[in-house]
Amino acid sequence: MKFLSTDPAVLKLSLKNPVHFLALGFGSGLAAKAPGTFGTLAAVPLVYLMSHLSLTAFIIITLISTLVGFYICDKAAKDMGVHDHGAIVWDEVAGLMITMIAAPAGLIWLVIGFALFRFFDILKPWPIRWLDAKVHGGFGIMIDDVLAGIFALVCLQAIYYFV
Repeated sequence: MKFLSTDPAVLKLSLKNPVHFLALGFGSGLAAKAPGTFGTLAAVPLVYLMSHLSLTAFIIITLISTLVGFYICDKAAKDMGVHDHGAIVWDEVAGLMITMIAAPAGLIWLVIGFALFRFFDILKPWPIRWLDAKVHGGFGIMIDDVLAGIFALVCLQAIYYFV
């Protein structure tokens, strides 16, 4: 059973290149199976560390990560020659950051946020699926996960409020 992707498009990227390293979610996108889930898992320690920051700092880092992600994902996709290749998982990293904005403290809330984000990222309810199909380039790679993160954020906050 192979753990790392041997896709020729993936082999065009190098973890020594900072843009590729980030696009591949610190290498997690190289997983042969479920790279999006592994990319989201790679974001967990980062989000956990960020949870100790002020809300303002958390939002600024999330915003910068998202905006930079438009370039990172676009560059990696062009270098691979494939739009929105599964190995490009920076969008998942940013999506989990968005999900966890103003999240309650505690590991259980991070687990719930993770599950909600993966749910919306995989299911892609309207308009996420439409954006995923119609919008291209780095913006297109990122926008469906940004919206999945927003959906998960709203659900996480609603769960916290009603529980």
